[in-house]
Formats: sequence, structure tokens, C-alpha cells
Amino acid sequence: MFQRLMDFDSRISRRVRLHQDGSPAWKLAVFFAHSGDSWFWMAGLVVVWLFARGFWHNHTALLAIGVGVLAVLVLAIKFTIRRQRPEGEWGAIYRNTDPHSFPSGHAARAAMLAVMAWGLGPAWFGWVVLIWAPLVSLARVSTGVHYLSDILAGWVLGVLAGFAMLAIAPLLVGWFPFLF
Repeated sequence: MFQRLMDFDSRISRRVRLHQDGSPAWKLAVFFAHSGDSWFWMAGLVVVWLFARGFWHNHTALLAIGVGVLAVLVLAIKFTIRRQRPEGEWGAIYRNTDPHSFPSGHAARAAMLAVMAWGLGPAWFGWVVLIWAPLVSLARVSTGVHYLSDILAGWVLGVLAGFAMLAIAPLLVGWFPFLF
């Protein structure tokens, strides 16, 4: 039964996969696939945190803590399960630095950020991240660095992490006031 599910997952993931042909669809998929990189988000959040005051200063601190904690959790799961990425050539940076695909850290991060953006506001920010998040996830499958089940597991993990971060935000502010 498990093997049949894995085969089904592999077939569906191959159908979503795009050809590396330089087409606009491929370029858009590559853009979205990279836009969920943790280093990209962490760098952007740190820059905003350094220069913003008040609302955005506080919220970027919470988002950055979430990104960092989730990255550690995802890596722990990946190195426990050790599911190999789908065969392919694109995404050498991911294939070389992190050969494991389950769960998708990009999908988990995108889902967590979407939940937190909605929870923290403003509404326009929540909408932007909510629209962006599934595009990152779809791009990870369409560029061939993840299976669909990696994405689904990442989303579940990310949603749970997002709600957990929102729940413990008051504690974090109390424990680490210098960040806020």
C-alpha cells in the first residue's frame, strides 16, 4: 500500500513538472522556487528589522524567529526520514546542500509566513503572502526538486508552526525584549 502511494505521488509530481526550456513559465517557476529560500527571507527580515521601528520592527523579529526555528525543525525531520529528491538536474544548490526532500522547507516556510502574516497584519500583507505561498510550493514541484507529498507535509508543518508562533509571540516578547 505504501509503495503504491509513493508511486502515485511520483506520477503526479512528474505531470506537474515543467521542461527546462527557458520558457516564460519555466522562468516564473524558477523565480518562485527561489523566492522561498530561507536565506533570502532571513536577510530581508533582518534588513527591515534594522531600519524599521514600531509595528514592522516587532513583526519582522517574530517572522525571523519563526523562519529560524522552522528551518531547524525541517532539517531534523529531513535527516531523520532521508527521502531523496526526485531525479533531475535543475536546483543543484538544493541537491548538493540538502539532498533530502521530505518535508519541503520552502512549502513549510511559505505556509508559516502566510499564517503569521494573516495573524499579525496588516490585511494587504496577509493577502500578498497568502497568494505567494502556494506559488512557491507549486514551483518546487514544477522545477523537479520536490514531490507533491513533500509540499503537502511542508504545508501541514508550516501551518502548525505559524499558529504556534502566533500563540507564543507574547512569551517571546517577554523573554527577548531586546529583539522587539
